[in-house]
Amino acid sequence: GLVLGIYSSEKDEGAAQFTSAGEAFDRLVSGKLRELLSVCGPPLKKGKTRMFYGLHQDFPSVAVVGLGKKNAGVNDQENWNEGKENIRAAVAVGCRQIQDLEIPCVEVDPCGDAQAAAEGAVLGLHEYNELKQKKKPVVTAQLHGSAESEAWHKGVIYAEGQNLARYLMEAPANYITPIKFAEHIEQKLRSFSSVKVHIRPESWIATQQMGAFLSVAKGSAEPPIFLEIHYSGGANTNDSPLVLVGKGVTFDSGGISLKPSSGMDAMRADMGGAATICSAIVTAAALNLPLNIIGLAPLCENMPSGKATKPGDVVRAKNGKTIQVDNTDAEGRLLLADALCYAHNFNARAIVNAATLTGAMDVALGSAATGVFTNSSWLWNHLYEASILTGDRVWRMPLFEHYTKQVTDCPLADLSNIGKYSRAGGACTAAAFLKEFVTASHWAHLDIAGVMSNKDEVPYLRKGMAGRPTRTLVEFAARLSQDSHS
Repeated sequence: GLVLGIYSSEKDEGAAQFTSAGEAFDRLVSGKLRELLSVCGPPLKKGKTRMFYGLHQDFPSVAVVGLGKKNAGVNDQENWNEGKENIRAAVAVGCRQIQDLEIPCVEVDPCGDAQAAAEGAVLGLHEYNELKQKKKPVVTAQLHGSAESEAWHKGVIYAEGQNLARYLMEAPANYITPIKFAEHIEQKLRSFSSVKVHIRPESWIATQQMGAFLSVAKGSAEPPIFLEIHYSGGANTNDSPLVLVGKGVTFDSGGISLKPSSGMDAMRADMGGAATICSAIVTAAALNLPLNIIGLAPLCENMPSGKATKPGDVVRAKNGKTIQVDNTDAEGRLLLADALCYAHNFNARAIVNAATLTGAMDVALGSAATGVFTNSSWLWNHLYEASILTGDRVWRMPLFEHYTKQVTDCPLADLSNIGKYSRAGGACTAAAFLKEFVTASHWAHLDIAGVMSNKDEVPYLRKGMAGRPTRTLVEFAARLSQDSHS
């Protein structure tokens, strides 16, 4: 199979314009492709596709995909590079058409941006069907021609990183328990000499006095794990690292403050923060980024049982602060509190945490962008610029003192784990709670609850867990590594 791109004409009546690969193929078949396109209906719109058969013996099936306008670049209203997004979406549609024909291999036109084309192909074809007997045929996507092979290869690595996060988030909670999550990541990193993985048991967590983390884990029969990854890609192993922290609740029932049963199965993806940061480190290692990165993932289940934390209980975090647990379903901030305290041991250049933290974030932004709360404009600018390139957007949210007061005004302890006006500004009060455990001057909290899954909003991702914003984290790390070089 072959996927070729075509631009819409700038004027409504003008003939559509092929990419250079499309032009070359059309010459190969003596203009047949152009001829067929002109007679088989109106010009191809952005993201739409047409199939042609039997044009050439090497490519019996050709999908022509609409790329939109040729010089689409950064769209300031949309906060992304529209040209790149158009390519990702178009290529994904074309590849799926080829997959439906059960063709095992597809060659993809680089469409002027081979990295975006590779991302569209590899992300678009991914589907979790590990546990089904009847599986869709596997399709291998490769670059058509040899012009941009390096960029293509980079795009494949970026997309495979996001697909790893999607795999971990989609898998059932009885398949990805805390220990199995840690072992899966360890196995992915085994081949890199620049990486050390530490799988810390419950006894270690206790010696670290992570009382908030342990209070979440104690309702479950699955023991908690603290996963610690050290990637030494920097020129000097003593260079300050980027520290990534991810919430790793492999199943969240809500604990004693039990969630409603409808949709609770999706809470197998409540470790999306851990999945994205660990996948970003796997990707950084595969790209050999010249940067030191440390990944921290507190992993556990949040379950109701006779041993579970009760609403109103008070627990003590690693930094000595006491927390009144008024709602056991606001558990992510408890394990992140201890992990953030621990993150300060590493003299970090920046600490970035990711978590499917609050339903309120989904209410605020939906699946359009990840909400970012940060005390550093330098950090924000890097994340924002990275997200314009990846199309996996971020949006800055407030960290006002206004919200801090709502979590520190607490009857029994230093902090309450929910804001005193309960639902009002829930994503913001959660961020204010985390800020109480941060002294670093460059810290960002990414609330990824809204981007956890995809229905049909991102056209190059199938329905299911999204693995967002893994590529933005990787691009951000890549920019940080260039920063340290300059």
